[in-house]
Amino acid sequence: MKILIIEDEHMLAESMVQYLEREGYQCEWTDNLAEAKEKSWDYEYDCLVVDINLPDGSGLDVIKQIKGMRSKSGIIIVSARNAIDDRIYGLDIGADDYLTKPFDLAELNARIKAIIRRRNFDAQNTITFNEIEVFPYEMSVKVHNKILKLTKKEYDLMLYFISNPNRVIPKGSIAEHLWGDEMGIADSYDFIYSHLKNLRKKILEHGGKDYIQTVYSVGYKFSDQ
Repeated sequence: MKILIIEDEHMLAESMVQYLEREGYQCEWTDNLAEAKEKSWDYEYDCLVVDINLPDGSGLDVIKQIKGMRSKSGIIIVSARNAIDDRIYGLDIGADDYLTKPFDLAELNARIKAIIRRRNFDAQNTITFNEIEVFPYEMSVKVHNKILKLTKKEYDLMLYFISNPNRVIPKGSIAEHLWGDEMGIADSYDFIYSHLKNLRKKILEHGGKDYIQTVYSVGYKFSDQ
């Protein structure tokens, strides 16, 4: 799960990044509007945590951009107590939730989880594909009711596939989902093959079928057809 934090208070932003990464999220952070708009245009995030008051403009402009793109990204506004009008406007234009500073990081985490479940999985606690079950809230996977021991990237890959069944997913989209803007430094997609190989092996070892189909020169499809 990828989170973009848009926050110009560096100590707060660093605390959010550290906490959420311990919870298993992949986090990116920017402290200004220009980079926030660029990142949210170039990359897809599961959730954005948006401060309204930025040094070069309003975080509300990011929300407008996201909504104009018809993105599925969830949006949480974080704002000062005296910014109630901006919070209301942010909700009106498409934000999902808001937190008033100061807030507890555990509450932020709970709000993010709720939004991601609601937006991506229609509030399901379990996503099932034949013998495979994914539990987004617990960030775990079972095959024939047996837990798979997956790395963070393997879990993210499994969740991405099971959330997009029967859809051809380009290799570039997989790389972007797993690594965000860090993928730009890679000179090949060999790292994807390694994670795919390990994921396939673990599913097969637990009696599951290999649903990850290679689409020559394009990418992959997760399908039983």
